[in-house]
Amino acid sequence: MEKNSILAMSILGVLLAIGMSSAAFILGVQAKKAASGQQSITVKGLAVKDVQADNAEWTVTVSVNQPTFAEALNKLRAERPTLDAFLTKEGLDKSGWTEGGESVTAHTETVYLPQGGTKTEQKGYDASQAITVTTKDLAKIEAVNKNFLALQVEGHPVTASSPLYLVSGLEDIKMSLITAATENAKKRAEEFVKQDKVKVGVMRSASQGAFYILAPGGNSDTDDYGGTYDKTTIKKQAKVVVTIVYNIEQ
Repeated sequence: MEKNSILAMSILGVLLAIGMSSAAFILGVQAKKAASGQQSITVKGLAVKDVQADNAEWTVTVSVNQPTFAEALNKLRAERPTLDAFLTKEGLDKSGWTEGGESVTAHTETVYLPQGGTKTEQKGYDASQAITVTTKDLAKIEAVNKNFLALQVEGHPVTASSPLYLVSGLEDIKMSLITAATENAKKRAEEFVKQDKVKVGVMRSASQGAFYILAPGGNSDTDDYGGTYDKTTIKKQAKVVVTIVYNIEQ
């Protein structure tokens, strides 16, 4: 009996050892799978580049007010040659002009009543026409915009908007900045994981955020998916933000 008990205990011990080894093997495999679960890191990349406007748009407008529709239109047409002569004298070739249509609309004003309240009354007609000048001679546009004041001083009913300074090839600029921003994102990711002694792996996903054209020293919007196009300055800064997710390798 004693021998049988010893034998039984030995067999039980072997089975337990096998069971524990199997359990350890299974747990080891699971732990290995858990450890191999791919981790990732999300970073933003930034690229900034100085750019310069290479063309400009400048809009000037003749606006008059007269008692009747016909008088307003005639007055507009009488004033228009003066504006044309000014632009030509300043060296802005007519081939760069885009003429808007003549517009005549009823002029209304709000009248305050003695007993209180208001009413709207028509007081003649407003007539206007705009000309948009496009040129690559930015210095000339700046000079003409300053000289325009003299035409107004003479009493001519003309106004001018501030020149718009535009950049050509925005798509090419954007693509070059995306490349630089992607490189910047990779460097940032590598810096983040340096202390953990792991490596930045392949790119898992990427998205472009904002594309800004800013005045020098200007601040971008806080909305990364918005964007700004400054048209008030000749010298500008182009900026792109990208968001990239990289795998992390042990």
